[in-house]
Amino acid sequence: MMNRRTFLRGLTLGAVAAPLAAEAQPAGKIWRIGTLTGQPPESPMWAPFREQLCELGYLEGQNIIVEWRSSRGNAERFPDLAADLVRVKVDVIVASGDPAIAAAQKASQTTPIVIVLAMDPVATGVCIRSGAEDSNR
Repeated sequence: MMNRRTFLRGLTLGAVAAPLAAEAQPAGKIWRIGTLTGQPPESPMWAPFREQLCELGYLEGQNIIVEWRSSRGNAERFPDLAADLVRVKVDVIVASGDPAIAAAQKASQTTPIVIVLAMDPVATGVCIRSGAEDSNR
């Protein structure tokens, strides 16, 4: 049986790796992942994320840069932190929690956003269910 940590790690990193691998890039490209969360980067929450990056061959400071942005519990900071990630031109934003996700969506319409720990993305309007999905029910 898969535990929650393993599931979240696989789900998150699969979603992060997809945009990074989607386009042919010049050799030696250093990818930039932005994180937007209420937790500090040293939080145990991020340990599986870092472990999986290493297992996939991504080493911080060598072929990947992780731009850590934490509100440290103050949700009012998310819009400014999200805007900062867009300014530094991250390739993908990993947003954890509904306030961070909403701020990331408002900050950019073009940067891919990986949603982590959202309550109910469809009910909160973060994700919109397409008509095709509705007709399959």
